[in-house]
Amino acid sequence: MEKITKEIYLKWYEDMLFWRKFEDKLAAVYIQQKVRGFLHLYNGQEAVLAGSLHAMDLSKDKMITAYRNHVQPIGMGVDPKKVMAELYGKATGTSQGLGGSMHIFAPENGFYGGHGIVGGQIPLGAGLAFADKYFKRNAVTLCYMGDGAVRQGSLHETFNMAMNWKLPVVFICENNGYAMGTSVERTANHTDIWKLGLGYEMPCGPVDGMNPEKVAEAVHEAVERARRGDGPTFLEMKTYRYRGHSMSDAQHYRTKDEVAEYKKIDPITQVKETLLEKKYATEDEIAEMDKRVKDLVKECEKFAEESPYPDKSLMYDAVYEQEDYPFLPHKL
Repeated sequence: MEKITKEIYLKWYEDMLFWRKFEDKLAAVYIQQKVRGFLHLYNGQEAVLAGSLHAMDLSKDKMITAYRNHVQPIGMGVDPKKVMAELYGKATGTSQGLGGSMHIFAPENGFYGGHGIVGGQIPLGAGLAFADKYFKRNAVTLCYMGDGAVRQGSLHETFNMAMNWKLPVVFICENNGYAMGTSVERTANHTDIWKLGLGYEMPCGPVDGMNPEKVAEAVHEAVERARRGDGPTFLEMKTYRYRGHSMSDAQHYRTKDEVAEYKKIDPITQVKETLLEKKYATEDEIAEMDKRVKDLVKECEKFAEESPYPDKSLMYDAVYEQEDYPFLPHKL
């Protein structure tokens, strides 16, 4: 992997800060009922995405994840204004307002969702990788899941097939400790989720998911292995989310003191400290980045607020209709 340079650290800081502030704004407008339905925020887990993106070839590699999926497409190159508009349900959104918070989708940028079914993205990620191998594209798919999704049977079926066919896929568990609201300790006899890969002789291991450099190193190794044709890897990113599972989560399963302890190793703070320690940036330069981030968030909000809602007829365009369906009479 290329050396982690000053420019990369500056990009990590500004990107992660923007993702954090972008979602903080979403939380605020959700309370105002401008964003409806469910809202699952990524606050605290940003280092997983920042490090992963550094190890990818965005010209051909793909990403697929669950429903905590707002900032991933932004990292993959999607206009953040379109992402916010999608959450507002506006016609200018990534799916013209029909997908909403849980189903951001941008295949033109290599982002394949945004999936509401727990674990549903796992076999789909292997399917994307199978297509790349079949068509000899030399591309790799990064497939993310939460610690709750690893309890789904589809994970084990997928691991078996992915190893058998040596698919170019990297499976990444973002273990934030609680699934929806149940700790890992209460859902399995083991707490080292990465060890699930051992049963399939899949290369696997734990990663500090609060440090983008550690993430980048681990994902780079896994991506290169996949690109060589040596098959999949399973990585457990040990991370943490500061907010609830969704905005409706009362968080009775943990204490405020626990959250405060994890905030001491916040990925954005860690990167900021590196910038200052290595003299990659001054306090004034960091303040300027902070201002750019706040201004961009305001632009996104303004764009979403002023965009129109989709016409109701669009709903009918998104429903499949087979006119010659054989088991229903054409006229009742």
